[in-house]
Amino acid sequence: MRSLDTRRTLLRTSRVWYFVALVAAAIAISYFDRQTLPVAISAIARTIHISDAQFGWLQAAFLSTYAVMYVGGGRLLDAIGTRAGFALIMIWWSLACALQGLARGLPLLATARLLLGMGEGGGFPAATRVVAEWLPAEQRSTGMGIINAGTAVGSVLAPPLIGLILWRGNWREVFFVSGGLGLLWAVWWLAAFRGPGPGSAARVAGAAAIPWSGLLRSRRVVGLASAKFLSDSAWYFYLFWLPKYLYDARGFDVRHVSTFGWIPYAASGVGSFLGGWYSSHLMRTGHSLNFSRKLALGLSAALMPAVMLVPQVPVSFALVLFSVVFFGQQSWSGLIMTVPADVFPLSSVGSVAGLIGFGGAVGGATFGVVAGELLKHGAGYSTLFIIAGSLHLLAFGIILLTSGNLRPLATEFNTGALVEL
Repeated sequence: MRSLDTRRTLLRTSRVWYFVALVAAAIAISYFDRQTLPVAISAIARTIHISDAQFGWLQAAFLSTYAVMYVGGGRLLDAIGTRAGFALIMIWWSLACALQGLARGLPLLATARLLLGMGEGGGFPAATRVVAEWLPAEQRSTGMGIINAGTAVGSVLAPPLIGLILWRGNWREVFFVSGGLGLLWAVWWLAAFRGPGPGSAARVAGAAAIPWSGLLRSRRVVGLASAKFLSDSAWYFYLFWLPKYLYDARGFDVRHVSTFGWIPYAASGVGSFLGGWYSSHLMRTGHSLNFSRKLALGLSAALMPAVMLVPQVPVSFALVLFSVVFFGQQSWSGLIMTVPADVFPLSSVGSVAGLIGFGGAVGGATFGVVAGELLKHGAGYSTLFIIAGSLHLLAFGIILLTSGNLRPLATEFNTGALVEL
């Protein structure tokens, strides 16, 4: 009997981590998709003229609908469930990605970026729901760290694979290949995923979804969304502008970006995993949820000012500094997106994650436009790196001031009442 129970436990455990890996693959595809335009920009510009300011607006187009659908996608997932919701958004964003390959000018390219953002906005709320459904508190940051490492996998693969496609064919094929990968994943997901997970029943039983008015009045939710606004302002600047910085300020061509541009993204994957693992390790060794999350977040934020030194050093050392910053950012990102699963009932996890992600996407869109306009009017990358390097420290200060004692609040919403929200 004990042997049978052991086999069942091992089977359940392997199933949980298989689902985590499956979600990580989806996040990898999403980051590959969003890197297609930045990495291929020099090839696209030979067909469609795109200025620095227009490039900033194209990223803002993606992030504006990404922000809206981060909220809408989170609520959709809470309403129809993780399996159907994730498949739907993946199919949408894959078709939108492929549509970019049909662009003959800026209007269709901008429209496709808007549609891509609409689909990808639901990705991380879905990931947060999987973590909340299937993993206990002491394993959630590790699980989210693995999922968040998918951002690095997609970003690492993007420069060399896109470079290979550009070398062998037309830039339009980049978008068709990327969209096809997403459609294949959607089929895989529908065939493999079953839910809800073993931890769902206790967290859902009797727990009404928290109304929007309650979430928007919550100091904790507003604080986390504000922190994400600041930190993602920096992150999307790095994500979308790093290839362009290497092209414009360091004299790289497509071959150089394909050869070296993946290095910081690889460091971000290590940061995703180690940040989540370290926070889980603190909990396993007896520290509270509150201490474990906040210490790991603070250490991650402390690495970010290193980017301020980038313009003053040789390009080889600049890539090292970018790697440190990407490591810290993705450690931070995985941890902050674990907090909704830690604190809120499953019936509202997608909505809370969506609001937090909405703040991040708005920040990214805003700073992307600001960056493009500053460069247009003569400001250098040094100014942008000084601004970006300070944002995570400000974000961490907001979390300390607004989050209170992080602990599960699910039992306090059994009647739908808003207690200590």
